Amino acid sequence: YALGLEGPAVSVDTACSSSLVALHLAVQSLRRGECDLALAGGVTVMATPGLFVEFSRQRGLAADGRCKAFAAGADGTGWGEGVGVLLVERLSDARRNGHEVLAIVRGSAVNQDGASNGLTAPNGPSQQRVIRQALASARLTTADVDVVEAHGTGTTLGDPIEAQALLATYGQERDEPLLLGSVKSNIGHTQAAAGVAGVIKMVLAMREGVVPATLHVDEPSPHIDWNSGAVELAIESRPWPAVGRARRSAVSSFGISGTNAHVIIELPEDLPAESVEPDGEAAEDRSPELVASDVVVWTVSGRSKGALAGQAARLAQHVRAHADLDAAAVGWSLAATRSTFDQRAAVVGATVAELVAGLDALSAGAQAGNLVTGTASGTGVVFVFPGQGAQSARMAAGLVGRVPVFDARLAECQRALAPYLDVDLGSVLTGEDESWLARVEVVQPVLWAVGMALAAVWQHAGVSPAAVVGHSQGEIGAACVAGILSLEDAAKAVALRSRALTVLRGTGTMASVDLSAESVAERLPAFPGVG
Repeated sequence: YALGLEGPAVSVDTACSSSLVALHLAVQSLRRGECDLALAGGVTVMATPGLFVEFSRQRGLAADGRCKAFAAGADGTGWGEGVGVLLVERLSDARRNGHEVLAIVRGSAVNQDGASNGLTAPNGPSQQRVIRQALASARLTTADVDVVEAHGTGTTLGDPIEAQALLATYGQERDEPLLLGSVKSNIGHTQAAAGVAGVIKMVLAMREGVVPATLHVDEPSPHIDWNSGAVELAIESRPWPAVGRARRSAVSSFGISGTNAHVIIELPEDLPAESVEPDGEAAEDRSPELVASDVVVWTVSGRSKGALAGQAARLAQHVRAHADLDAAAVGWSLAATRSTFDQRAAVVGATVAELVAGLDALSAGAQAGNLVTGTASGTGVVFVFPGQGAQSARMAAGLVGRVPVFDARLAECQRALAPYLDVDLGSVLTGEDESWLARVEVVQPVLWAVGMALAAVWQHAGVSPAAVVGHSQGEIGAACVAGILSLEDAAKAVALRSRALTVLRGTGTMASVDLSAESVAERLPAFPGVG
């Protein structure tokens, strides 16, 4: 309602398994083509003390409020509050739209305990079945999962039953032990948000390459037969297990309703796993890819001009109060982590003082040479790919070797052009020799490659075009970004087209005439290398 979304929608209340059930339903809806994007999550706010009173009467609350999952000292759950939301999209759509993929949902399953011996009493065989169903959905075996984020509430009844179900499934037919943990030891039992909290924890853990410790464990519970399978309680933080495949984890949620849910998630294979030192610290910095530059852009937006001015004033005040802020990092955060509204402004500056001066002008309703304001049209972003004439010496040289996404796409363009053009793109862009600017057969492929690499940078930053348009070789670039042409086909078209233009230019005046496809095919062999 708040976002004005339409399409399939359902409110889920299966108690503690609600958010995982919602994720399962969202995935099914996407696979059936009912929607292109889905929001799945859960929330619990304890507005009254009713649940505390009820569970206290049943002796189901931990005396100290701590969830001691799978521990000998487990004495009940500890309530918490929380909210979590996941944005889910088909992987092919996410790749095409340039959206960052944090994790892949490999498989999921939901089932029901059926009649039990009393309120909240879990059903071990049902838990085993939902695990096997999720593995079948993911087309995986038990040995293909490294870590399980358990329901693990810290109760004397539920934990042993859940552990035995894990030992009977994941604990069998594997060389390395399954590592077991519970986020409830960190933030309490957030009930309807418990499942999504576990998913968020596992996504972050896989990306950082660290299995977090489960807290408040004096020793593993003696009521669990740990020798019956290869399952180990992660009571200390440790590096993620070294595996020769994608990292995988699973998340369980079992509801007071009797509805069980199990989801298996995977780190995307094209996302480099962090190298982790023995002390658990990541060896690489995951900070945003910032480019050293003489100037920085700060973007601000608001629903109205008054709100825009107020936002600028608050930002200027914050910057003045924190003199150690990095201007480029502020620019990244403003562009990548803030909501955008119709009234927008951009301030450009080489120093923090210049940037703050631009903010002051914006907040006062004044003009400034480094300030640009405008209103969003609501039509979305358009990528425009220019034709010949946009080239300049050392264009994009500041990105070469400094922005990995740009370099990677430029290298792909280099390989695609190699059969038709013997030119090193990096050297052309960064070198002092400017003679290439006069060579059509070089200029057009270079301009095309730079356009492809710049588009990849924008898409990596989360800017996806609603439309693309181009002129000359820019038309070919637009078709490539739109998915109409492959990179290889686009490179061939650009290179051979520019070569043909070079031959034509040597004969004098160029003119366009209407020809049938057959006539064009007859004339192509006249141009060397064109076919």
